[in-house]
Amino acid sequence: MFKKILMTSLLIAAATGLVAQNADARSLAEIKSSGKLLVGTTGDYKPMSYLNKETGKYEGFDAEMAASLAKKLGVKLEYVPTTWKTLTADTLAGKFDVAMCGITVTDARKKEMAMSEPYLTFGKTILVTKTKAGQFKSLADVNKPSVRVMYNPGGTNEKFAKESTPKAQLIMHEQNAEIPGLVGEGKADVMITETMEAVRYVKDNPKVAAPLVDKPFTENHFGVLMTKDHPDLLKAVNDWMAGIKADGTMTKWENQYIK
Repeated sequence: MFKKILMTSLLIAAATGLVAQNADARSLAEIKSSGKLLVGTTGDYKPMSYLNKETGKYEGFDAEMAASLAKKLGVKLEYVPTTWKTLTADTLAGKFDVAMCGITVTDARKKEMAMSEPYLTFGKTILVTKTKAGQFKSLADVNKPSVRVMYNPGGTNEKFAKESTPKAQLIMHEQNAEIPGLVGEGKADVMITETMEAVRYVKDNPKVAAPLVDKPFTENHFGVLMTKDHPDLLKAVNDWMAGIKADGTMTKWENQYIK
């Protein structure tokens, strides 16, 4: 009962912007003193951050970013697994210093937490069973009772699916990385995803298509997520990001992983 009351109080505090400083969230000085940067990641989002089960290593655009940031700070990189469903709670609990895994910058996240300057531009789109690609010419074609729409819980894909395709048969699937394969097998007609992910999965799986990838439904950006407790860390992240944008490093990763 006590835990339930405590969680309710924390949720109310977060909603009103009255969350107290988190004692577990580490400052920039503490990170450097410890010799390691803790990076939270879901590891299920190609091409941003993906855990390769064969090698046991994280790959992708955000994996490059995480390694680059750790190097800039002069510390070792250590990953902390999280999920889209628990991302906010884990961030606020100080389970890691920053989170990087293709996290969309949203007003809701910025109200509770801190987000870095944005990087990369993308939008919501659909991944569909290839044999059905011709029937989806607009979002209206998705928002029909006959269409099975699959999404992963806890992130902006779920929010978009529920708000934009409420008439469709909405199917929640816990493991984001498994959804493209399920769509390819015909166990769902549509996956709500983002242009970055759609392009990658079309390359990897001949059974799926992204018919509207060039006409995304939204315009969004990614950001590095952290608590609001330590502005010094946010400044360091933004300074580092400005540097890799200016020297062409980010463009190199975009050409390697996105285009």
